[in-house]
Amino acid sequence: MVNQVGSATLREMILDDGELAILDVREEGIFSRRHLLFACPAPLSRLELVISDLVPRRSARVVLCDDGDGLSERAAARLQELGYTDISVLRGGNDQWEADGNVLFSGVNVPSKAFGEFVEVNYHTPNISAEELKGRIDSGEDMVVLDSRPIDEYRRMNIPTGIDVPGAELAYRVHDIAPSPDTLVVVNCAGRTRSIIGAQSLINAGIPNRVMALTNGTMGWDLAGYELERGNDRRVLESSGSGIAKAKEAAARVAARFGVATIDRATLDQWMAERDDRSLYLFDVRNPEEYEAGHLPGSVWAPGGQLVQATDRYAATRNARIVLIDDTGVRATMTASWLIQLGWSEAVVLEGGLSGGGLETGARKPLVLGLDDAVAEAIEPQALNALLAEGGATVFDFALSPAYRAGHIQDARFAARARLKSMLDQTAGRLVFTCENGVVARLAAAEATGLTDAPVAYLAGGAAAWSAAGLPLVDGEAGMGDNPDDVVLKPYDRSGGVREAMNEYLSWEINLVSQIEADGTTRFRLFPA
Repeated sequence: MVNQVGSATLREMILDDGELAILDVREEGIFSRRHLLFACPAPLSRLELVISDLVPRRSARVVLCDDGDGLSERAAARLQELGYTDISVLRGGNDQWEADGNVLFSGVNVPSKAFGEFVEVNYHTPNISAEELKGRIDSGEDMVVLDSRPIDEYRRMNIPTGIDVPGAELAYRVHDIAPSPDTLVVVNCAGRTRSIIGAQSLINAGIPNRVMALTNGTMGWDLAGYELERGNDRRVLESSGSGIAKAKEAAARVAARFGVATIDRATLDQWMAERDDRSLYLFDVRNPEEYEAGHLPGSVWAPGGQLVQATDRYAATRNARIVLIDDTGVRATMTASWLIQLGWSEAVVLEGGLSGGGLETGARKPLVLGLDDAVAEAIEPQALNALLAEGGATVFDFALSPAYRAGHIQDARFAARARLKSMLDQTAGRLVFTCENGVVARLAAAEATGLTDAPVAYLAGGAAAWSAAGLPLVDGEAGMGDNPDDVVLKPYDRSGGVREAMNEYLSWEINLVSQIEADGTTRFRLFPA
């Protein structure tokens, strides 16, 4: 019998100084409708894929949330199988939390989004409207537009003339991009948070330029009726010696103001040895090319701007230790300063960063807990293709819905693993499971063998292997059934009602300040200039 905790007890846990991970195990689309402020999405359908990174210490306190529909109990049983030892379920789920007088939030990345609004209100971050920015661009004013999003988001759409400089890079690269103190610097993102945090980062760094955040980012630009550019690759990946020197001076000012501490490699080794008693996250905050060229073993790539923008995607265990890593200390210091203000009191910078050797290269392969124990029959692409030609199997695809829409096997049916049993109850005959790369499909197939007498297999390598074998994938929504609830679509990813969705999103962000005040559990910190 899994332990249960009531709302009052969970609230006490949130407010104490102990480590705590609150995980909401519903599908992310359902999670986004209403959830606890500090709940991190960890859908049961993909729990094994995310849990090791979200909650690295398996003895940390974990509380699971759902709609009181039994998902938490199922997730608790699975986590216990994976070695987690301190698991509780919120009694009555989200409904009871709200009934007991607590606040529920909609949306995703809520703590970080709310923090962005908190920063603007309390630090009075200067902003510029789309209309004013358009006029300044058209007049040829001495100015630069710095887009604080990752390059993949930037390539999809950007403000005309904009240069991609992801959040933690701003104070590192700006000295070469805008060497004249007379150059106006405008920071934008898709909406509000990264615009605000990015602009305030440069102000905190003490650069001599006038700095402003673009009100409502690319959404505000689009809503004002202006054209966005698409497919650009304007970015800065190198800094001059003088630019780096100025960036280090700026980072030193930030470290002094916000109390950013450093640790040496010996201390890191000690913290690594203590990981069974204190949770530890190692985040490399550089750009992806730098990370893949060489990073500390065990470190996770988490570009600084995104880490601040979506902390709940990277670190679920509150009050854990966070070590930030880069090559010069600038990007790590800027990121640490924001995490400290967000309430992560033990966010520190690794002194010397990557010096000392022993680096790994290439992209990191996340650990999927339980995969080695997932015993199921595998079928190769050509064998499955022959089987389907004979009408000998039904294919269920457990990919995320955007991946399914982008390409799936003809006549496959979209499926959510959390609803596996009900799916099996309605299906007869030989079953073959697939997904993007075969991982979730293998986990689902192993689980299904204990739930049905029907023969079950998984496509080895998933859709990627199928495509690599020269076999066709089809796009579209055929086989999806009801609208999927596994992901949250950004306003500009929707097939219709985009402008309405943008306005709703921007209003939601602005209203978060009053909601967090009503909730009363945040520990955002203000620092005098």
